[in-house]
Amino acid sequence: MHSCRAVCLGLALTAAVVGDLPAQPAATAPWAEVGRRLQTTETPSPGYHRYNLPRRDITLMLGDVKVAAALALGSWAGFAGDAAKAMAMGDLVLLPSELQPVLAELARQRIGVSAIHNHLVGEQPHLVYVHFEAMGDAIDVATRLGKAIALTATPLPVTNPPPSAPTIDSALVFRALGLGGRANGAIAQVTAVLVATRVTLRGHSLPPMLAVASPINIQEIAVGRAVATGDFAVLERRVAPLLDALASNGITATAVHTHMIGETPRVYFIHFWADGPLTAVCAGLRAALDAAR
Repeated sequence: MHSCRAVCLGLALTAAVVGDLPAQPAATAPWAEVGRRLQTTETPSPGYHRYNLPRRDITLMLGDVKVAAALALGSWAGFAGDAAKAMAMGDLVLLPSELQPVLAELARQRIGVSAIHNHLVGEQPHLVYVHFEAMGDAIDVATRLGKAIALTATPLPVTNPPPSAPTIDSALVFRALGLGGRANGAIAQVTAVLVATRVTLRGHSLPPMLAVASPINIQEIAVGRAVATGDFAVLERRVAPLLDALASNGITATAVHTHMIGETPRVYFIHFWADGPLTAVCAGLRAALDAAR
């Protein structure tokens, strides 16, 4: 889910104009220092620098499903532009008890909050997703953001175990969705960019994968059964067709909202939950992707 949206990068991109926040080269010393301040390492990401902070401390249940951290528990921070004057965005996955102290610290650290809301419905424990944004020296922003993250139970420093051999039929998933991606154990992840026009925020062109990506995460929980969540980022005219496609395919829309304030054009994020046979879940998600385009 940014959250949620979280966590989850595929290989499919839609052409877009990036403008004054250009694609970044391989990590250099400033970006390694950003990771050090956030106590995690950079995850290669098209057009920006991404730092994942998974909430592996939370045991999340939705009905009888134990939700994997990679499915819906991905706090993250992304930085675009030059390290000396970067734009930062991201998503913090919080327990309700963490919300007030984190919001207070974000305010003290001059980090803007652009959304506070749910990504799922009926999960236990209940989660709150806080989207944030900031501009400035990337190391300084990371230092200030780290003070808010330190008020949560996020396991730090982040340790990333080596990927497991896929047990989910990732070839089926990628073929059905028409997208490349990655698989790790029972999880398959893809990302699309469904907003083909340039999106700007306060005069800055936003890298599509940072600001308007549509991550889809699928977890096989038993032979013949899978669940999926994520969100579709679309322009206003695609919201109704997308919701119709989800409903027609037995996929529940769990939230319709925005993640940014003041972007042009306005982008809406539709979160979802799917549960059923893997082939049916993939077919429904493909119908939603087609409707979103």
